[in-house]
Amino acid sequence: MKLTLQTYVRKGLFYKSVVEDGSDIIFIVDYDGHVLYQNRSVRETLGYRYNSLIGKNFFDYIPPHVLPYFRKQFKLSTRKTYNKGIEFQFRCKDKSYKYLEFNSINLNKKEGIKGLILDCRDITQRKKDAEELLRAQKAKEQFLANISHEIRTPINGIAGMAGLLSQNPSHEERKTYLNAIKSAADNLKVIINDILDLASIESGKLQLEKIGFNLNDLLHSLIDTFSMQAKEKQINLTYSLEKEANRVFTGDPVRLNQILINLISNAVKFTHAGSIQIRVQAQKQKADYYKLRFDISDTGIGIPKDKLQTIFESFSQADASVTRKYGGTGLGLTIVKQLVELQGGSIFVSSKENTGSTFTFYLPYKAGKTATKSIKPNTYQPKSKEPFKYHSILLVEDNDINRLYASSILKMWGCHFETAENGVVALEKIRNHSFDAILMDVQMPVMDGLETTKAIRQGDLKKRNVLIIALTANATQQDYQKCLDAGMNDCITKPFTQQDLFNILNKHLGRKPSLKKENGNGISKPQNTLVDLSYLRKMSNNNQDFINEIIGTFLDSMPNSISEINQNSSSGNWEQVAKIVHKIKPTITLMGIHSLKDKIALLENEAKTNPGSQQSKTLADDVSSTLSRVIESLRVKA
Repeated sequence: MKLTLQTYVRKGLFYKSVVEDGSDIIFIVDYDGHVLYQNRSVRETLGYRYNSLIGKNFFDYIPPHVLPYFRKQFKLSTRKTYNKGIEFQFRCKDKSYKYLEFNSINLNKKEGIKGLILDCRDITQRKKDAEELLRAQKAKEQFLANISHEIRTPINGIAGMAGLLSQNPSHEERKTYLNAIKSAADNLKVIINDILDLASIESGKLQLEKIGFNLNDLLHSLIDTFSMQAKEKQINLTYSLEKEANRVFTGDPVRLNQILINLISNAVKFTHAGSIQIRVQAQKQKADYYKLRFDISDTGIGIPKDKLQTIFESFSQADASVTRKYGGTGLGLTIVKQLVELQGGSIFVSSKENTGSTFTFYLPYKAGKTATKSIKPNTYQPKSKEPFKYHSILLVEDNDINRLYASSILKMWGCHFETAENGVVALEKIRNHSFDAILMDVQMPVMDGLETTKAIRQGDLKKRNVLIIALTANATQQDYQKCLDAGMNDCITKPFTQQDLFNILNKHLGRKPSLKKENGNGISKPQNTLVDLSYLRKMSNNNQDFINEIIGTFLDSMPNSISEINQNSSSGNWEQVAKIVHKIKPTITLMGIHSLKDKIALLENEAKTNPGSQQSKTLADDVSSTLSRVIESLRVKA
């Protein structure tokens, strides 16, 4: 006797055809779409209680715009033994729709029954992921178009102005062209830094500083920076600072500056009349800890309500037309949000179109013990026209233009210098001459900067401790660490300015007494002291309260670091030794403990590459004992 579909289901023969494992949604429907069976997973996924859909028509639960396609695929399934991967939407009990995908088994082909087993899976999340991926892909495509335009524009300006300079322009024209080239190069540098910053943050490689700064000084400097742009647009740019906020805080002023520059720059860009106000409030949390609230308000074009949720996303601007009209990479607010959150803060925006916007962010900081002057940056202010006249420098650079640029600066500063186009030539010159510093390009043919540095550090005892500063176009924290691991003392990224080069040379060579031409006694040696606070005095503008605070922090924290170095080296945990040493390296520079600077770098490298070696043990003991003597010396002076 031929089975009917109802008999097939009722006798339980269905379970022989398909295993109901509780995860997939199973329906049996006849060729007209009537539901004859539903498994228990229907309730879990779609909300319908068991057997409540039996007798109902499957097609009634398909949205109208999908129904023609679904009917076509359903009919096709009635002609096939199997069909698979058919996507559709199904109305749930709560009236919402879920994306499902069915594979069908045609019972007519096997049992002579005109019905289909529909094995359905919930693909709602998959569809959402696909839509999000598509949206992100479109955003990135838009970003690439934006960034291509932003990069090509200054490059085109540089190339065009350079071409005009070769056509014998007048003095005034030449001055105009050079200013245009400089401006275009600065814009290009900002764009590249945005991309590198974002990559650094998202890879977790960005490290935050903990140094003192004064908000009043920082904000005053920022207002000066944007005052000309605001004046040209006739915008009133002001800031107000609560009394409690006008003090020294400990944190990363560079990253705070970066956040404010991005937000103020946007406010200036999108405001054509009215005002921009920066307000800072301090909310005391506990002891010396404060939560600072920053409000940057403008009377600009505002942000559409539907764009407020995506304004902080990567590669996003409120509208594509904004990019065309105002330019920009679309990374500024992404970097701002991530920098804020990286420092334990939060950021919000409120805005109304054609009225203005207010960006509000909170950051936690520890207060210092004084409300006096803050650290001021060591800017390009050489005391003489030839600040490094009595120093000898080796410039190792394979690029002709970069070599000419750096050589011209060194010549202008009056220092003796020689050049080498690769590491092999550099090593030969070092064997025959003594240098106070080496400016070392990292990527070079024949022998690169990292290999050359390692060779120098393992070479002549009298010359292995020479100051080596990396010149690199690779500006990530990982690249910087590679330079330090190779034995370099510091790093300067390309493209660099005269100010950048002066700052880094002055940082390392400025302490060294110069040869007095008239006395003929040669270069005098620095005094044999454990701690040289001249760098700390210079960077704090000789603020004794702040210097005392830094020394106090050093005396509080360093004994624990010494103990950790000793414990981990004794137990053979050299990976941890390397981490501790890396952490205290900036403190060694800040405190002017010159005798440890090279040993710290060597210990970190040795702990990573040759853990447990005799040299690593000797260096660990030497570093610990020297730091202990420094602590004792500072406590005696205190």
